[in-house]
Amino acid sequence: MPTPRCADSSVVLDPGFTAYDFGPEHPMSPVRIDLTMRLAEGLGVTGPEGLRVVGAAPATDAQLRTVHGQGLIDAVRRFGADPVGQDPEHGLGSEDNPVFAGMHEAGQMAVGATLEAVRRVWTGQDLHSANIMGGLHHAMPDRASGFCIYNDIAVGIQWLLDNGAERVAYVDVDAHHGDGVERIFWDDPRVLTISLHETGERLFPGTGFVQDQGGPRAPGSAVNVALPAGTGDGGWLRAFHAVVPQVLRAWQPQVLVTQHGCDSHLRDELSHLELSLDGQRAATLALHDLAHELAGGRWVATGGGGYALVDVVPRAWTHLLAVVAGQPLDPALATPPEWRDHVRTTLGVVAPHRMGDGRNPAHRDWSSGMNPDNALDRVIRGVRQAIFPLHGIDPWADAW
Repeated sequence: MPTPRCADSSVVLDPGFTAYDFGPEHPMSPVRIDLTMRLAEGLGVTGPEGLRVVGAAPATDAQLRTVHGQGLIDAVRRFGADPVGQDPEHGLGSEDNPVFAGMHEAGQMAVGATLEAVRRVWTGQDLHSANIMGGLHHAMPDRASGFCIYNDIAVGIQWLLDNGAERVAYVDVDAHHGDGVERIFWDDPRVLTISLHETGERLFPGTGFVQDQGGPRAPGSAVNVALPAGTGDGGWLRAFHAVVPQVLRAWQPQVLVTQHGCDSHLRDELSHLELSLDGQRAATLALHDLAHELAGGRWVATGGGGYALVDVVPRAWTHLLAVVAGQPLDPALATPPEWRDHVRTTLGVVAPHRMGDGRNPAHRDWSSGMNPDNALDRVIRGVRQAIFPLHGIDPWADAW
């Protein structure tokens, strides 16, 4: 597949990203953004010969209101000014979403960065653009949820629709179901949402099953692949390649928006999936190629979940940024000594020495046949049988 020159791609970054901080005991620490960008710079992914780093303006209230109710915005602003108490109606002050000073401004910045990324791609200023602070996919129109104050992805997709896009595809590879984005566009026939996640029988938010297929005006616009706990590289990639390319090809999106939560990694303590960095990198490469095959290369990539703050997130998202730049990194590449020294001196832990986990992320193609006694294969078969006919695809077209 063709790859962009670095001049055709960007990553949106702002010092305000580190203000999105639920506190020292919360698993989503802003240190993951700092470590990622330091690693990317140390490897030349960003910098004079790499991906361009660009700024963004905070989202305005009017932009937030394209998705969110004024009641949520007012509540976030109020608690950000006086971070005491709870507001269960708006999901604020809970264990997942503790209130903190400046939370409205921090949320504005995360959304503004994704708006900048989608604007750059849709207007042709860039072919690819990324916002690793983005990917806050759980936020609902009137409620913060799952560490997500505002839903930057949904605001970005709505901007695309308001500016002429007719077919937007969203693919979410976070370990947790992309429930907020799905719910916001549940009945919009212009938006396809695909989520591959650990089954909600085991994991927050407890949603995202095969029967969740979109509203009455948009049947088949929501696609959910609920993976069994313990799924690793081979199974995850088998499911991805048995479902995602076929549905995207039927949809023919004008732009691809993706969420790259890396909490599916085997070292992440907030899920029960067992992917390696090598498997996650393979998924990113596949999404890049699908953007070029189907959407003229127009690709907006965001971050998301990821709570192994040193071992996983910086490497996973540096691989993501390298693919966005059109310069994928070899997983066998050594991490920079300066980066490892920074991790040791600031956090007191030993950083990884290689960019990969030394795994071979091979998978068995669906065309090789299915095993009805295998739980993963039953999930794949169920999704294909339920979703493919809604898109005019034969569920058995590429089966044995």
